[in-house]
Amino acid sequence: MSGLTSDEITTVGRITTIYGVKGWVKIYSHTEPMDRILDYSPWLLKLNGQWQPVKISEGKKHGKGLVAKLAGVDDRDVARQYCGMDIAIESSLLPALGEGDFYWSQLEKLEVLTESGVKLGKVSHLIATGANDVLVVKGQEGSVDRKERLIPYLPDQVIKEINLEEGTIRVDWDPEF
Repeated sequence: MSGLTSDEITTVGRITTIYGVKGWVKIYSHTEPMDRILDYSPWLLKLNGQWQPVKISEGKKHGKGLVAKLAGVDDRDVARQYCGMDIAIESSLLPALGEGDFYWSQLEKLEVLTESGVKLGKVSHLIATGANDVLVVKGQEGSVDRKERLIPYLPDQVIKEINLEEGTIRVDWDPEF
């Protein structure tokens, strides 16, 4: 498991904090619907710098979030060591996407250019909003500036082309904005 490359894994959530005294943890999920994260097994957690498989023995919705019990973890002090860790899975477990659809993890780190070739930066991460998703693009060396830009993920309107092979996204966006 530890030999997996970043292309072979996809982050699907994060363990945020402990829950109760019997080794349960609260989960922040990137999946839709949010409880789909509980269907994936095993989870991969980065322990001592290497991705390690971890099974969950139970998981459920709790209020507006999720809680899970990691197999073999029966104490809140043991569970605490997992807090703040990203939850990943082998990318091969993800359902296939339709033409023109992308997972967020595929868009992160792509270079963003205007239609005229001005480099705006790289996608740091995405934000889900009520209306549409938003690319958070951070300027870097070689970019027009070091600004952080919030660019709406609106295919055909703002997002003109995504080329995973070249690692680029072309956008209809004014660099001054």
